[in-house]
Amino acid sequence: MLDRILRVIKLDKSVYAEVEADESAMSQAAMVVAIVAVLSAIAGGISTLIAGEGSSFIGAFLGALIGAFISWVVWSAVTYFVGTALFHGEATLGEMLRVIGFAQAPLVLNVLSFIPCLGPIISLAAWLLSLYTGFLAIKEGLDLDTGKTIATVAIGWVIGFIISLVIGMIFGVGMIGAGVLSGAFGG
Repeated sequence: MLDRILRVIKLDKSVYAEVEADESAMSQAAMVVAIVAVLSAIAGGISTLIAGEGSSFIGAFLGALIGAFISWVVWSAVTYFVGTALFHGEATLGEMLRVIGFAQAPLVLNVLSFIPCLGPIISLAAWLLSLYTGFLAIKEGLDLDTGKTIATVAIGWVIGFIISLVIGMIFGVGMIGAGVLSGAFGG
């Protein structure tokens, strides 16, 4: 698993074909999401403590943790639906969950997001890198050309944004909506 994570971070495109074909990699993909979620949740909790906000560390931690898993499922389902229904991509939902789960690996950098001044820059870099790894994952997972992959990501982004807002309103928790957005559009 660590080898695959490092290959994602090194932008090795072949890792996505490998993960897509390996049905046993679902637990590894979930573990990548869990690692990213825990590290992001710790940073979110620390940020809450540093800012002296009324929210508790536990609340911020749980919001980020739940948001990461919701974003993984939402982003995978949306890109699967858009890619297969509109652009005739070939994939299963399981394949999309696996490739997108691994594509979130660069978001481990969010553990540093609580650092004043530097944290937001690191988070932006992690988000941009995960957006690119998400693009690579979607392209490989759905077997689409570059143009159709870009369209799938763009349409999926809009749909994911709307879904994240609805989820945030239903639960009345900003962190869940923010978690869905950060994960869904980062890959």
